[in-house]
Amino acid sequence: MYQAVPTATTTRGGTPTESADYVVTLDQIPKWSDVEQRSSSLEGEAGDSSHSNPRYANPLASSSSEAGGSGNGMVSKFPVDHEINSKIYLWRGEPWNLEVDAVVNSTNENLDEAHSSPGLHAAAGPGLAEQCATLGGCRTGMAKVTNAYDLPARRVIHTVGPKYAVKYHTAAENALSHCYRSCLELLIDNGLQSIAMDCIYTEAKNYPREPAAHVAIRTVRRFLEKQKDKISAVVFCTTTTSDTEIYKRLLPLYFPRDEHEEEVAISKLPADVGDENGETVIDERKIRIQALPNKPPVRSFPALVERSSTDLALVRRNSNHLDTYLDPAFMSLIKDPDERRKEQWEKTAQAQSGFNFVKLLGFGDLGGPPLSPAEEYSLHSRYLAKANSLNLSEIAEMKIVYRGGVDTEGHPVMVVVGAHFLLRCLDLERFVLYVVKEFEPLIQKPYSIVYFHSAASLQVQPDLGWMKRLEQILGRKHQRNLQAIYVLHPTFHLKATIVAMQLFVDNVVWKKVVYADRLLQLFKYVPREQLTIPDFVFQHDLEVNGGKGLIVDPRTKYVYQRP
Repeated sequence: MYQAVPTATTTRGGTPTESADYVVTLDQIPKWSDVEQRSSSLEGEAGDSSHSNPRYANPLASSSSEAGGSGNGMVSKFPVDHEINSKIYLWRGEPWNLEVDAVVNSTNENLDEAHSSPGLHAAAGPGLAEQCATLGGCRTGMAKVTNAYDLPARRVIHTVGPKYAVKYHTAAENALSHCYRSCLELLIDNGLQSIAMDCIYTEAKNYPREPAAHVAIRTVRRFLEKQKDKISAVVFCTTTTSDTEIYKRLLPLYFPRDEHEEEVAISKLPADVGDENGETVIDERKIRIQALPNKPPVRSFPALVERSSTDLALVRRNSNHLDTYLDPAFMSLIKDPDERRKEQWEKTAQAQSGFNFVKLLGFGDLGGPPLSPAEEYSLHSRYLAKANSLNLSEIAEMKIVYRGGVDTEGHPVMVVVGAHFLLRCLDLERFVLYVVKEFEPLIQKPYSIVYFHSAASLQVQPDLGWMKRLEQILGRKHQRNLQAIYVLHPTFHLKATIVAMQLFVDNVVWKKVVYADRLLQLFKYVPREQLTIPDFVFQHDLEVNGGKGLIVDPRTKYVYQRP
């Protein structure tokens, strides 16, 4: 039977750590293969359902007499594997005390300290939270790695477990399985071999303990079957008596140590133990190839055998026999992928070879075919996912784009400062990612843009080709929900550029431009208290308008009309 190992036997440097914990090495914990075997854990204790969820039948709650004939000629899905068993450990205690290559932290998508595993940040020190803040969060089911700082481990692997709801049981199971698999994959990717894993499924996310333990154990088993040469130790860490008892009852099912445990496990395992990765199998989503109804199988299509792919495609298009089984209304919505790609190439070639009037005027290259709605959605999704994974703080500090308040119609406002757009010092790709990230909450509903062109004519601005690409990335929600673009201090060149954008880029968006020559005109559309205005904008307004009609309070920067 598994016995807990006292943590006082070995200390870091011979003394307790600052948190009064001690370092425990793997040689102080018995391997699963060396733990005293007790069949009653499979049979006698099976009836203890105090920690089981009533929705799920206890797979161990059958009589010992039933276990005697459990094999029934069936082949075990988890046969005895002594090499794998020698890599498994069960430890009652905090994983932060273990001297392993990596420990797992169950956290939320923001990777913040408040939602991390209890005691981790206190043991690791402030450096861990600082590094987590630079990772850009983590999606559910995925994992990210950081240094371990003051822990005896070398790395901390952070993962986000799923929230549980009975309605989405299968999705939660597969997300949890992916958490464990992602952690093990990161372990190998970072050249590490030993890992301590606490219960990723937390009480806060309502995941039933025993079903979750099944997912965790079987996922690790399936992973080790494929990668056992690259991993030396997996430690299942528990901190409560209930979790410890669950693991002691379930480990023999997936890591049997002899033929008797393997035979008993055949009847005790759940009906669904997942696929080759441990994920739940959904029969309805399997791809099945069946013969056409009321027709013999392949023999009815002798003309299609031993033909080239080109001939096969022609036969498929011209076959009246197949057309009888296809819905013409549905098929008319789908273009052949090769034809669609050919059309795009032809449009691109035509745009590049034609007379580029826009480029001749110095507005940039607007070549390239327009994107379909599906292509725009895919493009926007890719940029948004990448933006959320990066730290773009250096772009935010430039104050080119930032949130304002609301306009007089109550629409949220995004402020753009043209003079801060230093093209020579700016990574345009990272700037686009920042724009996508900042605009995403606004474009879901009606919103407005305030553009300060004050002194911006002194800076080199991007061409129309870049603007067209940015609009494609922002997508059609931006085009539909944008209510107005309020432009302060426009120049003749800017107005000409906007006319060109109306003609060649987007006739819908750029017809929403509203010009304001003075701050007081802008305040009719967006109240002063709703805007954070740079100092130079006030100064530029006074210089351009000769101070007529305006008084600027140098302390509050409020603008008042002269009496």
